Amino acid sequence: MNSNVFNPTGTTIRRPHRGLIVAGLAAALLLGTGSAFAQEVLHIPYVADIGSFDPDNAFEVGALSAINNVYEGLVEYEPGSTRIVGLLAKSWEISSDGLTYTFHLVDGVKFHDGTPLNAAAVINSFERRRDHNLILGYFLGNVTEMKAPDELTVVLTLGHPQPSLLDGFSSPWGPKVVSPAALKEHDGGDFATTWLNEHADGTGPFKLGEFARGERYVLERNADYWGAKPFFDEVQISVVPDIGQQILQLQAGEIDAVPNNYPFAQLASLPPGLEITAIPSMAQFELFAKAGSPMDDADLRTALLTAINPALWVKDAFGDYAAVSKSLYMNTMLDPVHPVTYPTDFEAAKAVIAKHGPLKIVIGMQNEEQSYQRVAELIIAQMAKIGVDASVIVLPSGGAYSLKDDPKAPDFLLSRSSPDAAHPENQAKVFYTKDAPLNFFGRTLPEADAIVDQAGLLTDVTARNALYEKAGQMYFDAGQFVPLVDVNDVVVHAEGLTDLGLRPTVPPGNIDFATVRWAE
Repeated sequence: MNSNVFNPTGTTIRRPHRGLIVAGLAAALLLGTGSAFAQEVLHIPYVADIGSFDPDNAFEVGALSAINNVYEGLVEYEPGSTRIVGLLAKSWEISSDGLTYTFHLVDGVKFHDGTPLNAAAVINSFERRRDHNLILGYFLGNVTEMKAPDELTVVLTLGHPQPSLLDGFSSPWGPKVVSPAALKEHDGGDFATTWLNEHADGTGPFKLGEFARGERYVLERNADYWGAKPFFDEVQISVVPDIGQQILQLQAGEIDAVPNNYPFAQLASLPPGLEITAIPSMAQFELFAKAGSPMDDADLRTALLTAINPALWVKDAFGDYAAVSKSLYMNTMLDPVHPVTYPTDFEAAKAVIAKHGPLKIVIGMQNEEQSYQRVAELIIAQMAKIGVDASVIVLPSGGAYSLKDDPKAPDFLLSRSSPDAAHPENQAKVFYTKDAPLNFFGRTLPEADAIVDQAGLLTDVTARNALYEKAGQMYFDAGQFVPLVDVNDVVVHAEGLTDLGLRPTVPPGNIDFATVRWAE
């Protein structure tokens, strides 16, 4: 009989048979070849190569599971939630004016090269990220001064209050601490960026043991780790771009998980020996509407939203592994008091389209992933029901970033938004406000932007969220952005693999190698 078990890392759907690797482990123990703890190797595939292992100078997505187990920051999000907890900082205080953050470091931490962690090392790493035009320097853009009053205390002064700062520091791309000895030794006039592309020296539970670009990466358990020791002695990461090949390798026992993109249609009938761990994530499908599209007309907007309504097709697209988005903010980020609503009168929608005359809609997709295609197909089918002739095009790589200047841009962009932290500011000011870097069509709504600015200054979460919700509703009512569905983080893995450490704020498929283990 199958049993459903909930644990802090997510909902695990257990299958009736053990995986091959678990059986192999038992055999190894019977042969007396060593303890389970000492011999465990985790085999994980990545769909793409690692561009750079530098924690400050690359916006890696699929490789975060490796990078964030080698490097650590001051704080992090707790597995399975958006709660901020200490990591290298055991505690912290914030001044009453919101301008000074004082962090107290864990004592006894060492970098992989044996260098002790201290406040000077933290500041050295933070200054490297902030002051040298590195890709992720924006996380520290508001930090104007850094001091180390003693070996284990870091004091940061901000230019203006920023209640989202700790969320930024907890982000999977947030500031990490690199060995000052390694930075000095490998400087080479480029702040060690060349060396750190393929080498590493952090404080994390794993060391980077091998970096064979295009082939595999190996992480080795840090025997001197200051925290709880990982279960696995080694993590072997292969590069397997084809999901079908990953699935075959999983079924053959050659890898232990397919971390991401397992076809949703196949999740209900997995082969024996496999199981699913899934949690709600901050991956939200939404539509961006260009200025001058039919969404600018109130009657046409109502008709189109009637057809788009995600409640009509979410199950067909994702089964039990997605939820209708309640607002322009992910459901795990903000639970709105008044969720957005969609009109439901299809006859009225048909009448509007008939009165208007032939209406063609073009939807642009950022890529050809199966989930994108399925969402687009279902929306097109829904639009056909009210008489709209909708079609889809796949944008060229990077094409979404030039839409605001393209006179031939599609009417909609179908995009999957994933903010870099759990604070609503990280969604609004990245995707919706006038100067947001991923406001793909450059839409503007000054009155809503002003509310976002006001919300960003508040520390009271209820009051803050009420303002973000209000601004989000205004963007939606204006037809600029349409939230669709929040898709779960779904990992298919060998039966018995547990405590995957999935986090809503980390892109789907990034298993926490420090927490994952075989069930006893």
